[in-house]
Amino acid sequence: MHLLSQTEGQLALQLARLYAESAVTGNPPHGDPELTEIFTEKRGVFVTLTKCGDLRGCIGFPFPVIPLADAIKDAAQHAAIHDPRFYPVNEGELRQIKIEVTILTQPVLLECEPGERPSAVIVGRHGLIAEMNGHTGLLLPQVAVEYGWGPVEFLRETCNKAGLHPDAWTNASCNILTFEGQIFKE
Repeated sequence: MHLLSQTEGQLALQLARLYAESAVTGNPPHGDPELTEIFTEKRGVFVTLTKCGDLRGCIGFPFPVIPLADAIKDAAQHAAIHDPRFYPVNEGELRQIKIEVTILTQPVLLECEPGERPSAVIVGRHGLIAEMNGHTGLLLPQVAVEYGWGPVEFLRETCNKAGLHPDAWTNASCNILTFEGQIFKE
């Protein structure tokens, strides 16, 4: 997977801001930035909104199912007004909202025995997906760093996010996938 350049990362942030603001104001977006070829590639992406350092919305696509530009647009709109954990962002908040775009690599199954999973997880590099019995939870790579978690706590919190018992990662029927993320922040 090709990484985005710093310039392309700034374009991703501009695109996310444009579509988050459009979703909040109800006005059609205007002035789409001129995007490079990489934005036509299918990529996983998450758009995170924070206000005064607190999470205000985070929505994305873990798997590369649509072109990056479309994924950023959809994720930004949904993070602003459809994240079920928060009330919709209002116009008065827009100036206080900071945007972060995380471009994901393809998630891959962590292929080791459950007891070896903590030593295979690299905090600060890996994001995690836990899947079991129809439940799925995802935490971005930066989350473990922000909270100061080690690999075991990161695994536990990912299972918790999936609605599973925190120790579900120790069960062979729980799939753990890892991915990496390229992070761009306003």
